[in-house]
Parts: sequence; C-alpha cells; structure tokens
Amino acid sequence: MNEILHILLPNVSAKPNEIIDATLQTVNMMVLSGAISLIFGLIFGVIVVVTSPRGILKNAVIYNIMDKLINVFRSIPFVILLAALIPFTRMVVGTAIGTKGAILPLVFGTVPFFTRQIESALYEVDKGLIEAAQSMGSSPIEIIFRVYLRESLPGIIRGVQITFISLLGLTAMAGAIGGGGLGDFAIRYGHQRNQTDVTYATVIIILIMVSLIQGLGNKAIKKTTH
Repeated sequence: MNEILHILLPNVSAKPNEIIDATLQTVNMMVLSGAISLIFGLIFGVIVVVTSPRGILKNAVIYNIMDKLINVFRSIPFVILLAALIPFTRMVVGTAIGTKGAILPLVFGTVPFFTRQIESALYEVDKGLIEAAQSMGSSPIEIIFRVYLRESLPGIIRGVQITFISLLGLTAMAGAIGGGGLGDFAIRYGHQRNQTDVTYATVIIILIMVSLIQGLGNKAIKKTTH
C-alpha cells in the first residue's frame, strides 16, 4: 500500500504529517468559526424576521439597519474582506496569519450568509400557525421558540449544511494569505512548487469532507421533517 501511494502521490507520501496537520487546521477553523457564526447568524436572522414589515415585532429602524449591514458584508468578496480586516484582526487576536488569524474574517464572511439562510427558513413557516399562537395569547418569545424555530428546524438544518460547505471553501481561500489549512498547503506545495499530486490530494480530502457534511445534514433533515 505504501509503495502504491509513493508511486501515485510521491510528494504527498513524503510529507504525511504536514497534510494531516493541514486537515486538522481546516477542521479547527470550520468548527470554531462555524460555531460562532451559527450563534450570531441565528440571532440576527430571528431579529430580521420578527422586525420585518410582516413580523410579529415590526420595527422599521432595526430591520433596515440589519438588512443593510447584512447586504454590505455579503457583497464584499471574501479575499478582499480578509485583507481589509487585517488591522482589526491583529488588534483583536494579536495576529492576522495562521489559523488563529483566520477565525475572525471567517466569522465576518459567514455570519451574513447564515443570517440569510435563517431568514429564508423562518419565512417558510406557515403564517396560520403564527396567527394561531398570537390568538392563544403566546408572547413573542414563545412564538419565536415554539413556532418559528420549532417549525423551521429542517430548513435551519439545511441552512447549517449549506453554510458549512460554503465555510469549507472560505477556509481554503483563507490559505491564500497565510491562513493555514488545506488551502495554504495546496498553494505552498501544489501551486508554488508545482507538485500536482498535492493539489489532487487536497481536492480529494475536501470532497470527502463535503460528502460527510452533506450526508450528516441529510440524515438530520429526514429525522426532523414531519
């Protein structure tokens, strides 16, 4: 087996520890930035929906501010956002390179995307259920948790699934400016040193990770759909 790997992937087999470390760095970036993004994205998504013109807590000022901020950050290409946030990242975490320096830009790039996913999922909730809860005297907090979030759970899970797949692509882009992970590994060896087998290996690993996210997400959606 080792001989076959050495023949097919000579440069990869020469640095197994590095590709393992790069994979772990990518997973680390995804888990940390993903967890933070899911929390803020869920909160912002709920705020946008309930304060919208058709929401249960209509507030034009809050809605317009949130909507415009989300649109601004979503319209900035992630590579440009990475560069623009370098001074702020250094101020907050002390460095703008490596896995640690990539977390903050990844959060800024993912939160607006996930917020829109949450917004879309919540808007799919049947208005009749919301009106029924209001007629029964449920408070806004009760409607948010018992109706909005509960009824839109499959859509939220689908949004999480899509967000993590997108986030995996962003971690690879973060490697372009020294963010570490598989993107950095592929650029340093696959592109700059023309080691094509390294590029193919990173692509295969990323495809496996995407398949795992897709598979787990689909199972969760099936279990929560009623």
